[in-house]
Amino acid sequence: MAATILNSRRAVEMSIYVVRAFVKAREMVQHHSELARELTALKKSVATLDADTRRQFVQVYEVILGLMNPAIRRQ
Repeated sequence: MAATILNSRRAVEMSIYVVRAFVKAREMVQHHSELARELTALKKSVATLDADTRRQFVQVYEVILGLMNPAIRRQ
């Protein structure tokens, strides 16, 4: 929008930069959503494992969730 009002090379560059940032943010959200779905499916499939293996998987699951979003903490 700034490029249409200001009509300068710098304004055009900044508009392109902003659009690319939004595209990258959308890709990151989509990637995390897909990973979260896959982890949920995997978590459901470990129900048939022994207790020790399930406990280890839960630990790995928690670490991955923490890396994806430090605000997500599940016990």
